[in-house]
Amino acid sequence: MANETLPLVYKGHPLRRKDNIIYYGSMADKYIIMIQVMNTRKVKDLDVASKVLVQLQLTDPDLKSRDRVVKKSEKDSLYAAMDVAAVWLDRALAGK
Repeated sequence: MANETLPLVYKGHPLRRKDNIIYYGSMADKYIIMIQVMNTRKVKDLDVASKVLVQLQLTDPDLKSRDRVVKKSEKDSLYAAMDVAAVWLDRALAGK
């Protein structure tokens, strides 16, 4: 158990990060959220997201990347982006 790394989870869905892109949700589901940090600003010695792109996407590998996007929005903080992402993903997976 000491060598196992537990995946990061937010509101019941896994989070994965690659560079400035965060994937929220599971590729086994029909939908996933892609969060891309577009700009950052310095707060003391820490980089904080100041422009974040949120996209609700289909996970169908047969579709082109632009055809996968169902919804998109731009937010001014990572907190606001995660808030929208959680609602969008829950609603999409529930079929609403």
